Amino acid sequence: MARSHARAWRHSASSAMYRGRFAPSPTGPLHFGSLVAAVGSYLQARSHGGEWLVRMEDIDPPREMKGAADDILRTLEAFGFEWDGELLYQRSRSEAYRDALNQLDHANTLYGCVCSRKEIADSSSAGIEGPVYPGICRRTPINASGVRAWRVRTEGAHIHFEDRWQGVVERDIARDFGDFVVRRADGLFAYQLAVAVDDAAQGITEVVRGADLLESTPRQIHLQQLLGVPTPDYAHLPVVLNERGEKLSKQTYAAPVDRIDPLPALFAAAVFLGHTPPPEMRDGDIESFWRWSIEAWNPERVPRKRGLPATTGARAA
Repeated sequence: MARSHARAWRHSASSAMYRGRFAPSPTGPLHFGSLVAAVGSYLQARSHGGEWLVRMEDIDPPREMKGAADDILRTLEAFGFEWDGELLYQRSRSEAYRDALNQLDHANTLYGCVCSRKEIADSSSAGIEGPVYPGICRRTPINASGVRAWRVRTEGAHIHFEDRWQGVVERDIARDFGDFVVRRADGLFAYQLAVAVDDAAQGITEVVRGADLLESTPRQIHLQQLLGVPTPDYAHLPVVLNERGEKLSKQTYAAPVDRIDPLPALFAAAVFLGHTPPPEMRDGDIESFWRWSIEAWNPERVPRKRGLPATTGARAA
């Protein structure tokens, strides 16, 4: 195994090597939608001769399923994924997240919020992903003892980036999202902060993930800029949709992939991503599938869509 970056706040290597990652949340078994994200990120990294890291985003215990993290890792191994370095578990990263919060605080970009959900709902406008916090506590000094959550300032933040598959994205963070939470009322660190910190610590050069996380990217870039860390490239794959047009997930009762017979699901993931393995490989082995896939991988063949039905890959089954 390659060296671990688990305890580094900032990545210090000087190498320009491509480094990607797969970062599942242990809320249930790996399903086809997650497999597509894993396959896309893996092939993008390996076709560049780069590294592929696995990070377990286990910072939200109320949403997690007991044993899911180990189950996901066993599934990745059964499907022939080979990751570099040690696994990174976000549950072990509290010190790094606290350091980042302290940095935001010292830069006067962090403030405490005492507003309840009802107060926010009653006074907010509609944003891209829910209510836009109107900045009530930003304008009023708050006693730390009464703070429910910690928010980051967003006034004047305009984010522009070009996604590999989704094109140009421009967002006014204050208008579209508002001052967003970086530490929750229950004391847990927020997803946006954890991801920004860990992508920097691990030296990720390109984030390949599902398009359901496209709108998280402007907030993560905003945090990267405030923290003074590099911004990776972004490439958001189309998400897999069920017959009702919903993203495959635990909430929509997505079935787990079959560890006993991985090839059909791997074939389907390749087809979903615009690639067609030779039919004779159906009777081959996983190593042959990966060898062909890495050689054949062409990012230009990936559909430039936010989502596609699961049946897009059905002809591979």
